[in-house]
Amino acid sequence: MDIEQRMARETRAIWATVACFAAGGLLGTWALWGNPRPVAGDGSVGLPIAIIAGVIAAASFVVSTQLHRRGEHAAMPGWQVVISSLSAVALTIALAGVTALGVLLATQVLGVGLEGLELPAAAGGIVAGVASAVAGRFAFKAGIGLRTSDLATLLFGYLIIGTLFAMLTAADPQWWQLNFSQLGMGAGAWAFNGTLVVAGILTATVGSYIGRDLHRIRGDAMIGRIVWVVALWAATGAALAGVGVFPLGRNEMMHNISAMSVLALFVVAGVVTTLMIPGPPRVLQFTSAGIALLIVTAVVLGLVFDLYSLTALEVIVIGLGLLWLTTLVRVLAVLTPAEERPSARRSLLRG
Repeated sequence: MDIEQRMARETRAIWATVACFAAGGLLGTWALWGNPRPVAGDGSVGLPIAIIAGVIAAASFVVSTQLHRRGEHAAMPGWQVVISSLSAVALTIALAGVTALGVLLATQVLGVGLEGLELPAAAGGIVAGVASAVAGRFAFKAGIGLRTSDLATLLFGYLIIGTLFAMLTAADPQWWQLNFSQLGMGAGAWAFNGTLVVAGILTATVGSYIGRDLHRIRGDAMIGRIVWVVALWAATGAALAGVGVFPLGRNEMMHNISAMSVLALFVVAGVVTTLMIPGPPRVLQFTSAGIALLIVTAVVLGLVFDLYSLTALEVIVIGLGLLWLTTLVRVLAVLTPAEERPSARRSLLRG
């Protein structure tokens, strides 16, 4: 891509940012019209602004996708178009969820630091415009082209944002004495459970992009095995969403089954994906062995020697798992060609 094309894309992104700011400002002012509202808490500006910014981010992604990737399906068979379209829909939902939760976290923190501050409709509209502009620009750039590593980073950041917001709004301030599942119980449970559902969608979408990268590397000859990779990551995402759909206090058995399934499916999906990468690269093998050793050590120290709580162990295991996933997708980014690779197979099941 030459300089002129890159400049044209950047110009579009700037105009998209302006449009998102204007739309967010107008909708925010309309939604908040009336008496001044607090920054956070009941009846605050947080929830309306979060909804507006989330919808605008999703719309910005859709518009950008139509502008920049309209013709990429032309040479693809039907099954490949369906998978690509489903991934786009899932990503649209995820971007809206990430944006909304990010705004809620920001307003919750500002509410603590600016206790007693109330915003009139015009000021709330400006805040909505700024939030919509930031989220809309990111979503517009994502529509131009999104790598698997970008998605993994988005997943990592979203889990942090969602968990922090759930901590701040938890019904039981002593939840950490037991485990993270306690955040999914009580009045503010929707924050943690909703985070897990959207994170599950993101995980499945990451798996779809991993399948896309593997197809670009290995070609049609490996489609049968690539299907298993995508299916395993989709199952991992579904299990993660299930942890949120079945909170601990409502259905303990299904909650525990979903949580155990996430761990098992993540390991299986990781092993199968690694075996599909040519080589596989030594850096990935070294990282996988090192992280596996660290996880085993953390489990032994936490459960056998009781050096820290179950909550701390969960943080360690999840963090190490996401670190491994980040390494995997970055290795794939190095190996994957930038060009689209339409499949020559008319059917996914038959060669």
